[in-house]
Amino acid sequence: MKISVIIPTYNRRHTLGRAIQSVMDQSLLPAEIFVVDDGSTDGTSEWIQKSYPSIQLIIQPKQGVSAARNTGINAAEYDWTAFLDSDDEWLPNKLEKQVEALQRNPDIKFCHSEENWIRNGVRVNQKKGHQKYGGYIFEQCLDKCRISPSTLLIHKSIFESVGYFDESFQVCEDYDLWLRITAKYLVLYLKESLVKKYGGHEDQLSNVKEGIEFHHIRVLEKLIESYFSEKQKQSMVNMLIHKLNIYAKGAAKRGRTEDYQQSLKRIDELSSVA
Repeated sequence: MKISVIIPTYNRRHTLGRAIQSVMDQSLLPAEIFVVDDGSTDGTSEWIQKSYPSIQLIIQPKQGVSAARNTGINAAEYDWTAFLDSDDEWLPNKLEKQVEALQRNPDIKFCHSEENWIRNGVRVNQKKGHQKYGGYIFEQCLDKCRISPSTLLIHKSIFESVGYFDESFQVCEDYDLWLRITAKYLVLYLKESLVKKYGGHEDQLSNVKEGIEFHHIRVLEKLIESYFSEKQKQSMVNMLIHKLNIYAKGAAKRGRTEDYQQSLKRIDELSSVA
């Protein structure tokens, strides 16, 4: 099994070396490593060319993490793809453990794992609500993003089936893609932590001013018009109503009257057909 590794990055020279080294230290080495520099201005590309000349570097104007990942997918030569965010780190046996698990389950084309959360340099316990799952997990993936890109090993044929990362989403692009995938595919989950996921820094994409529910609503509004089964569509409508209620309460609390009224109107529209 030959694996292509894709590391999207933007102005993270200070953490990128740690990420790259964790790939190069794998007990099972990938066939190729791509770093997609999404318009960095901190000397990232020059540093990679000097420090890691064996890495395939792709430089593009700033388009966002979705476009960077898609660029890597299109450039990859091999059927299996692993992503690593440039502020995260793999444990040394990450790829080996996933390949072994997939070889025991040859019909599955999507594998993710548990991860260790590091916040401001300190390991923290994940909340119970962030529990990860395996199997047919579409329903479990509706309320929040339960798969981290850095934990993933995926067969390229899945992208050909459901599409790539939606480049119109600057955040929650993974939430969108995981719903499209889990609606059709069985997911293999390894309970062992194989990734260190770092957080707490200011440039994290998850630090969004609108709040995560706003972006989940955008995704669900898009997907309810898609190819899902009637049962899946109904589950999405129910979750959309739930998230609109949360968003409306937040808008009311903050005095955003127009957002509050628009949310209530949309809830009424959805409830009339639910």
